Amino acid sequence: MELIDGKKLSAEIKEEIAKEVEQVKKEGGKTPHLAAVLVGHDGASETYVAHKEKACDKVGFKSTVLRYEDDITEADLLKKVDELNKDDDIDGFIVQLPLPDHIDEQKVIEAIDPKKDVDGFHPINMGRMVIGLPAYLSATPAGILEFFKRYKIETEGKNCVVLGRSNIVGKPVANLMLQKAAPGNATVTVCHSRTKNLKEIVSQADIVIVAMGKMEFVTADMIKEGAVVIDVGIHRVKSDKTKSGWKLKGDVLFDEVKEKASYITPVPGGVGPMTIVSLLKNTLAASRNEIYK
Repeated sequence: MELIDGKKLSAEIKEEIAKEVEQVKKEGGKTPHLAAVLVGHDGASETYVAHKEKACDKVGFKSTVLRYEDDITEADLLKKVDELNKDDDIDGFIVQLPLPDHIDEQKVIEAIDPKKDVDGFHPINMGRMVIGLPAYLSATPAGILEFFKRYKIETEGKNCVVLGRSNIVGKPVANLMLQKAAPGNATVTVCHSRTKNLKEIVSQADIVIVAMGKMEFVTADMIKEGAVVIDVGIHRVKSDKTKSGWKLKGDVLFDEVKEKASYITPVPGGVGPMTIVSLLKNTLAASRNEIYK
């Protein structure tokens, strides 16, 4: 079993991005600028945005965070999105999800200019991705593909099972694994809460990508010997064995499954760090107009 070290890999890619940004600045080019809109005080969202700010600083990006209370109206938030769309200094921005219940998330996503949608959630970017055109890829799926590239994990002709069908992870990563590309060219099955014979289907997979949102859902008896296991889940549980009093767990029962997997991502330190790196890569591409020329 080889551990896929997302923390180490993300550090390496940040160094690569930092060198590129340094070269851009030397040549008198524009410093990439990433903005984030944060509504309310959701703990996970606060943590993610803080990590994003730190990562931007590490690679030499300009970073802006716009914070609003959770009573902001949908109209006012949409107005702010429009302002960011028109701000030439900002190359890309995200509106951190989830949003308060009184705001229509899909309406906000669709209001973002696809050219600045570095989260890759806009229907235009999603559609371009599905048909194989250049697009800003959703950050977590893009990070997963980076694992396959950097660890030289073969995907062509492999049987890949994706557990979960969210617009953020399940659907996009399934489509990316189907693409005529490397990584890609896999035979993909998407399983979800209504799938029958789920255990039987998963046990035949060469690659299992788990984004169910159910803690330790995948156990060793579901995994084929030598399978590659990518765990997207993250759950915060109380623990008397850590200084913080909390422990992070994934959708995979790690200690069991690692005994059968050829490669596996840990939680934390696996997919999470790569998500932010993918956001940085999208922003760098946006600053260069690489996707929409």
